[in-house]
Amino acid sequence: MSESRMTGVHRIEFDVDWPPGHVACYLLPGPEPVLVDAGMPDDRDPADPEGSDDHDRERTLREGLAAAGLDPADVAHLVVTHPHVDHIGQVDTLLAAGDPTVYAPAGVRERFAGDTDALAERVERNVREAGLDGERVEESVEMAVRSLERNRDLLPPAAVDRWVESGDPIDVGGHSLEPTHTPGHQADHLVFRTDLDGESVLLAGDAAMEPFRAVAIHDGLDDGVSETFEAFYGGLDRLSALDVDRVHPGHGPVHRRFREIVERDRGSLDRRLDGVERAIGEGSRTAPEVTARIAGDRPARYLLPEVYAAACHLESVGRAVVSVEDGVRYYDLA
Repeated sequence: MSESRMTGVHRIEFDVDWPPGHVACYLLPGPEPVLVDAGMPDDRDPADPEGSDDHDRERTLREGLAAAGLDPADVAHLVVTHPHVDHIGQVDTLLAAGDPTVYAPAGVRERFAGDTDALAERVERNVREAGLDGERVEESVEMAVRSLERNRDLLPPAAVDRWVESGDPIDVGGHSLEPTHTPGHQADHLVFRTDLDGESVLLAGDAAMEPFRAVAIHDGLDDGVSETFEAFYGGLDRLSALDVDRVHPGHGPVHRRFREIVERDRGSLDRRLDGVERAIGEGSRTAPEVTARIAGDRPARYLLPEVYAAACHLESVGRAVVSVEDGVRYYDLA
């Protein structure tokens, strides 16, 4: 390890192709460097290895670590908030360079052990019930299967040394990290609270981000889609119970607006439910129809799971009723 030492939390940003244009991971100070999340994978063209460095994310990681006086081999601990591609993309770089102790949410273990054929069957059933047909069914199934296969390649379960349970503090490189389950954006998502520099710091992943609320993907269009909003609200309730001075999120700036952002996100979920209810009342009776009405000219790829989850929640709380015709779920206001 370089003789230089980190003072405070060190942020490493990777460029991504969606707003706000970056994803961040964080190094915690101390003699045993701790990295929280691992950025994006490389996506350079293998046929043109000497091409543009714009998406050479391994280089981004190495340069970010070097700015703190470290090499990938110096990272002693890797803590994962959730298994989305932009948070686990450089795990293989760290494993190839050294022998970090890897910590990941306990729920990921069972999720990654899932059978892809069974996942494909569940997603196909759910999207047909939602009202998709033809190529859109195939695309949804392929996306779900590809996501599972890619993510468990990026974060090999055999490489995880400790599966972390919510509420069970862990000592990592001299830091006591308190994990809290905050699903909704991703079903296994954990945030980690710790004390640094005399302040309560939240390593938040994709929770409590200043620019916007994370999309309610949860587990996509798998069977957990019906639980998405209840899970998201529950995660916000658990966040609200935390004492936090400073937030280090995966997207957007480090900020001190923790309680304000948590309540903003709760209001955003409320407004999504109201918007879906309004669209149903205006005659959009299936999840794809509601999605199209809300999306307008914007891309709807990641909006459909959130809208379908919202419709399921409205049904569960008695604000909408469902009738099934030819295997498709049609919504009306209660």
